[in-house]
Amino acid sequence: MFSVKNLAKLVLALSFLGILSLFGLYFSMKDDLPSVESLKDMKWQTPMQIFSHDGELISQFGEKKRIPLSLNEFPQQLIDAILATEDDRFYSHFGVDPIGVGRAVVAKLMGQNKGGASTITMQVARNFFLTREVTYTRKIREVFLSFHIESLLTKDEILELYLNKIELGHRAFGFGAAAQVYYGKDVKDLSLPQIAVLAGLPKAPSTLNPISRPERAKARRNVVLHRMLVSNYITQKQHDSATLSPITAKKHGAEISLNAPYIAEMAHQEMLTRFGSDEAYTGGYKVYLTVNAKIQKAAESAVVKNLHNYDQRHGYRGPVLELRPVTQEPTVENLSIALTDTEIENALIGVPDFQQLEPAVVTDVSEQSATIKFASLEESTLDWQAMAWARPYINDLKQGQEPKVASDILKIGDVIYVTQQGEKYTLSQLPQASAALVALNPDDGAIQAVVGGFSFKQSQFNRVTQAKRQVGSNIKPFVYSAALDSDYTLATLVNDAPINQWDKRSGVVWRPKNSPPTYNGPIRVRRALAESKNVVAVRLLRAVGLDNVINHLSSFGFAPDELPRDESIALGSASLTPLEVATGFATFANGGFLVEPYFIDRIEDSFGNTIYQANPKLACALPCTELLTKRESAAESAENIADLNQSATEGETLEQASDASEKQAAIATLVSQSSTPEIQTAERVISAQNAFLISEALNSAIWGADWSVSPGWQGTGFRGRSLKRRDIAGKTGTTNEAKDAWFSGYSRRMVATSWIGFDDHTRKLGQTRYNNNLPKNQITGKEFGAKSAQPAWIDFMKVALSDLPVEPFMPPEDIVSVRIDKTSGKLTTLTDRSSMFEYFQLGTAPSDYVKSDESSIILDGVEEPEEDIFE
Repeated sequence: MFSVKNLAKLVLALSFLGILSLFGLYFSMKDDLPSVESLKDMKWQTPMQIFSHDGELISQFGEKKRIPLSLNEFPQQLIDAILATEDDRFYSHFGVDPIGVGRAVVAKLMGQNKGGASTITMQVARNFFLTREVTYTRKIREVFLSFHIESLLTKDEILELYLNKIELGHRAFGFGAAAQVYYGKDVKDLSLPQIAVLAGLPKAPSTLNPISRPERAKARRNVVLHRMLVSNYITQKQHDSATLSPITAKKHGAEISLNAPYIAEMAHQEMLTRFGSDEAYTGGYKVYLTVNAKIQKAAESAVVKNLHNYDQRHGYRGPVLELRPVTQEPTVENLSIALTDTEIENALIGVPDFQQLEPAVVTDVSEQSATIKFASLEESTLDWQAMAWARPYINDLKQGQEPKVASDILKIGDVIYVTQQGEKYTLSQLPQASAALVALNPDDGAIQAVVGGFSFKQSQFNRVTQAKRQVGSNIKPFVYSAALDSDYTLATLVNDAPINQWDKRSGVVWRPKNSPPTYNGPIRVRRALAESKNVVAVRLLRAVGLDNVINHLSSFGFAPDELPRDESIALGSASLTPLEVATGFATFANGGFLVEPYFIDRIEDSFGNTIYQANPKLACALPCTELLTKRESAAESAENIADLNQSATEGETLEQASDASEKQAAIATLVSQSSTPEIQTAERVISAQNAFLISEALNSAIWGADWSVSPGWQGTGFRGRSLKRRDIAGKTGTTNEAKDAWFSGYSRRMVATSWIGFDDHTRKLGQTRYNNNLPKNQITGKEFGAKSAQPAWIDFMKVALSDLPVEPFMPPEDIVSVRIDKTSGKLTTLTDRSSMFEYFQLGTAPSDYVKSDESSIILDGVEEPEEDIFE
């Protein structure tokens, strides 16, 4: 037998040989080990976040959820839980814990599994540089990398890497993200039981997950709490209380505080173009848009409300599903048999919710009320007021008789949609029509709001930027603008009379009509535009010339090759997107400049440095020096990384960069390109005088004649008077057969375009019959721009203008105002209701005075106007 002394010598000899072997192995593998220098300048794979201009989170893109935090931002109790559970001797060992290794080896020899004795440093090495394959080679490489890391970084730096890198299930990486995913909290707000749950996840995030495996998570949590108690991190009282707590984790998404999915997707696609998918999804970029939360919410609400109103005017299409008790066939006698909760829950599982629409099942029907149940089995009541609108839908032109009792509308077992208004619910349905609204700042093109449809969940097709639709009379202000550049004035008389034109090639007579088909004879240009006279627009087109009009329209940003080269263009046969239309109207609002719409204000990297700052072209006749300060501030915020630009070549993008240094240089290039403080001026495309005169005429489209002086006429946008703002202008638009309806309007600082129609280009918006006692051939309530699209614009502008002061359109230089006769448009010395003041560009005012036999008092009857394109 060996003596103790000999045994000790043997152990020392074996240890020495082991150490020599280890060093030999280390030097043989040294060149193959990955460099750990990158840990000094770690760039986290953090998802991209999209924010509104005022900091509301709109969306988050990226597979991995990560919220990088510094060590002092983690609560001490979480750090204690991690150390107690994963590596209690972390601050005393050199990357490898000899005690832990010895314990693991002895346990292995005894046939027990005590784990792999991995320290936090070894886990960092594995998570950053190695795979999870269970081999001795990987374990040895892990040990060597741990030595490297310990020599390079402090213990606190290693722990911070671990806390931010570790995978914790449900695509959450790091404890900052896990706190949000499982509890919807910042990590500093977690309770002790919640901390213990998260601290137990690194061992096996899939099998110990508190959402999918709550019982296992609870058992693991209690192990963590026991280890914290043994290590004296918590008291017995804290331990006992925490072990009795229930598992409260549930899946939480990013804390989205503003619903703006259409513009978020626009930003998403732009970021992919700028940076490439890998970098965009993992670079931790924060994208700040130009939209304001208050204004975006107003746009969303306005579009949804308007679509519901349109939809309800055309009648109720019936339930989503018809559910009947499974125990018996439905008959008159058993329709009142109660539905089971299981039937209700199963019926509602597959019915999605959209916007404010919630699915429910009708469980009882009384004379003028109904009881409904939701998937939660909560009950509510629909009173008569909540369903009285629901005349049966027959088609887009016809609705059935008004309901008298609730059973005319609902039956037990109907699966329906309802919306909540206050404490009450109202019967509703998923609209079949589509709509869009876009608003922008006319001074620089900053997009203020985007709503591309009723629900992004229902359809991701963005009608603001992707739907080219015929614009109807929304085109007329641009045609009239061309006329003002061709010696016409707002007082020029144009004959409002029918047109009959024979086309020799087709053998067809073209008869553009007014809508309604009334004609006033010679009429002033101002009034013709305000009342949307179709035949006057055609006559102006002919006078100016088709080519000249198309050239003029192209100056507003409309692609000339996409404009119809025939006279129907005067009535709106051109197809444009709502964003293109709004951009064109912005030129009138800002005094004649063509701005370029943009929606990204700035981009920040994961460290908060501004790497891109928008520098839009501004609508300014003089240098816009008042905005220079903003540009200089943006440049200063980017100085932290500007020095990375030295080796970057002009025009280099992240998508082209192949390694970290090239990406750094490409980012710096973006910084240098975006932080230039020079102010850019937008191109002037029409004169300030032309823009002012069109705005005056479009103001009349809303406010009409001066009713305080005499009875007068009203324009097609008269409903806009409800805003009680004199500093607004706008134009309706309805296409042939009412397939599209528009309203575009603006103040000096806000432009918005509203559109409504069906995605099916063949379907008409139709008509509604308000009085069912009318004869079948007498139908009222035609859907047109003022009725179908303008209400959304009005509701939006109520909010959008609330923070903007009244700012009338001010006459620029070379605009004069003279008194004219309303009938002839000539100068007059009379001051009665037969006359009015009119604006003229200097040198274009009439030089002759009205004769007594040319004047008459205007006493036009007031008729609600409409407008169509050609028929």
